[in-house]
Amino acid sequence: MDVAGSCHRLQWACDKLAVAGVEVSLFIDPDELQIDAAVKAGAPVIELHTGRYAEAENPVLQIEELDRIRRAAQYAHSAGLQVNAGHGLSFYNVEAICAIPEIVELNIGHSIIAQALFSGLAQTVKDLKQIMRQARANI
Repeated sequence: MDVAGSCHRLQWACDKLAVAGVEVSLFIDPDELQIDAAVKAGAPVIELHTGRYAEAENPVLQIEELDRIRRAAQYAHSAGLQVNAGHGLSFYNVEAICAIPEIVELNIGHSIIAQALFSGLAQTVKDLKQIMRQARANI
């Protein structure tokens, strides 16, 4: 979402939803301009888009994207936002994202359901939670 380009409209929507008791989370690129706009719009939560990291075709690009997410998470957290992350995360790439202490919640859907076809949903969730717990323990 381009929050910076739609800040006025999003501010109005965030205000209306807050009055109704709805917590707003804006799905944005890990970019300081978008984070600043999310703060200005009044959203208490953001979800950093991890797609470029997840889809990186070489290790150098993946490391650059991970660093971009890490810096954005720190910046957003320091601005008072709850930081979530998601898109394209899987068993193979979630550990590094989970190790970012400012990230509170991860949104992982497709990977869990796809793996559940082979392992069952309960086992898949158990296995993924173990990866995530291990990543948090190493912080």
